[in-house]
Amino acid sequence: MSTEADTGTGAIALPAQAGRPRWTTELRREDDALDVLAEEWDDLVARCRTATFFQAAVWQRSWWRQYGRPGELVVVLVRRSGLLVGAGAFQRRGPLGGLTGLGDGLIDFTDVLLDDGCADRAAAEFAAALPLTRPWHSLDLREVHPEAAVQRVFEHWRGRRRRFTDSLCQYLPAVPMEELLKRVPGKTAQRSRVKLRKIAEAGVEVRPTAPEEVPEALEGLLRLHFLQWQDRGVTPEHRTERFARHLAESTTGLVATGRAAVHQYWLNGELVAVNLLLLCPSFGGLYLYGAHPELRERLDIAGLLFGAALDETVGAGIPQLSLLRGQEPYKQRWRPDRLPNQRLLFGPRGPAPAAACRGGTVRARQAAVHVLKTRLPRLKEALAARRRS
Repeated sequence: MSTEADTGTGAIALPAQAGRPRWTTELRREDDALDVLAEEWDDLVARCRTATFFQAAVWQRSWWRQYGRPGELVVVLVRRSGLLVGAGAFQRRGPLGGLTGLGDGLIDFTDVLLDDGCADRAAAEFAAALPLTRPWHSLDLREVHPEAAVQRVFEHWRGRRRRFTDSLCQYLPAVPMEELLKRVPGKTAQRSRVKLRKIAEAGVEVRPTAPEEVPEALEGLLRLHFLQWQDRGVTPEHRTERFARHLAESTTGLVATGRAAVHQYWLNGELVAVNLLLLCPSFGGLYLYGAHPELRERLDIAGLLFGAALDETVGAGIPQLSLLRGQEPYKQRWRPDRLPNQRLLFGPRGPAPAAACRGGTVRARQAAVHVLKTRLPRLKEALAARRRS
């Protein structure tokens, strides 16, 4: 493997043998590193089959600008004869050198990027380059898909490591609606067909959104999102200016590159719903929507949104539609396949007297989060608001 001296931006490699690729690793800590790397970062995204919309340069750069803390960005890079073949961005947390992925609660899938043509070697080099050298260092990655590229890095990691179950994600095959209805019981399917006919007869117009129209469309989405949840409590972060800025910037870039679609629903000249669908080669993801409460009283909102999302996903040749995290009742009617994300903990080599306690702490924290989500949603919102104040 290559060796690397961390000087902030530099890389030092062992002399390469003639005719063999030269492997180097690099750590970047400048606050503008993601901006500087954007072009080759997205080039690597195209060569990494597991990359999702959350690993796109525009999403990571936007999140860092709105949520990152100056001086705490750590970017790990792996190059093969100068070509970027491995990359991951992390943020330092706390005084003890802990690292986490970018995204916090806004991200459904955390991952790194590995070139499909040399993924295993790139993963080994990436693991060797992780800056976890002190006994108290750690890397804590939430919401990792079981087939994510970082799973390879995890297998190559020679220090302490733990894996836990994280949030449940659900998936549906990306097929025409009539075929999707074959998954549900006959009576449920029949009721759904009646609701779909009612939607068609209502005359709702579904409009695509061009990149330059995205900011205005997302303003409508958030307005309708707040309106639909006003009596049940909206996620507090969704009300912040920084979330609105991040959503507009990242989505505009994703729509421009075909990695997202914003659907606007108009009825009698009025905007009544907006849906944000994220797209990657493996699946489309229903990320966020807003719908007028009066529309909900008239029509089946789930059927309305799913119809356009399925058409978009099927048309793009994408095999699955992800319902992302959460077990909301409206999702269950489609009998989705269930696949939980994972939480990966990396620690340095050497003994860890507190390792067992750490594992127990993680499990206790997960149990508490589950109770807050399923039984005490308003308490969860109040606690989140208190933490930000």
